Amino acid sequence: MKKLNVLWTTGEKDVALRMIFVYLMDAKANGWWDEINLIIWGPSAKLVGENRLIRQEIDLLLQSGITIEACQACTDSYKVTGLISQLGINVHFMGEPLTEYLNSGDKLITF
Repeated sequence: MKKLNVLWTTGEKDVALRMIFVYLMDAKANGWWDEINLIIWGPSAKLVGENRLIRQEIDLLLQSGITIEACQACTDSYKVTGLISQLGINVHFMGEPLTEYLNSGDKLITF
């Protein structure tokens, strides 16, 4: 199985809207990966909490079947854990899961 994990750390809206989300939707629609997982980490958590358009795009990703999870330490630090959880995103501590992804041989890209 071909699985892609995308570690999204930037708080830049244009990177999310014009690169990350476009690639993820295209990859899903074209079957480039069997599984796609987006990881919200660091300043990206703040961006999700502050920007309605980003949240709408996140909803489209979820509807397409892309899984999304968020680092709880990050969401807690930006005080957006509740909001991000309400979007249907799995919020939990990510250190161990990220290490497992890295050791598994799955592909990982970072923005």
